[in-house]
Amino acid sequence: MNRLIDGYCRLLKGTIALLLAAMVALVFGNVVLRYGFNSGITVSEELSRWFFVWMTFLGAVVALAEQSHLGTDVLVSRLGPRGRKACLVATQSLMLYVTWLLFWGSLAQARINWDVRAPVTGLSVALFYGAGVVFAVSAAVLLLRGLIRTLRGQLPTAKP
Repeated sequence: MNRLIDGYCRLLKGTIALLLAAMVALVFGNVVLRYGFNSGITVSEELSRWFFVWMTFLGAVVALAEQSHLGTDVLVSRLGPRGRKACLVATQSLMLYVTWLLFWGSLAQARINWDVRAPVTGLSVALFYGAGVVFAVSAAVLLLRGLIRTLRGQLPTAKP
């Protein structure tokens, strides 16, 4: 399972790098064309915004997998193993619930906007909301894995 998740994260990191490169090329190219040649790339602003949203959600999945999100353990570090386990189960359960809400809301928005076309590219606006769906499914898998590990007594070690 770890190998599969690591491979998935590598794929996401590559996708993020491609999205970032495309954003830079679109925005920089648009600036040069506007100020240098009095023209521009019509789809630049719309695609850059969509790429940024996708990059943010995919990056959040990678950060969740690597446990890189900001956090504080002032209280949890002072608890014993049982208290620590109870706090982890509570937080992982709450995160799963929020992930479910995000999934349900993003899926509803994708369905509502399935036939709505973006003004410049003409792409379905559902693709924009698809980032939330992909994030929620990916995060749910990672959170469930963490919850199962916690319930089995395999508490995560503190990062230096």
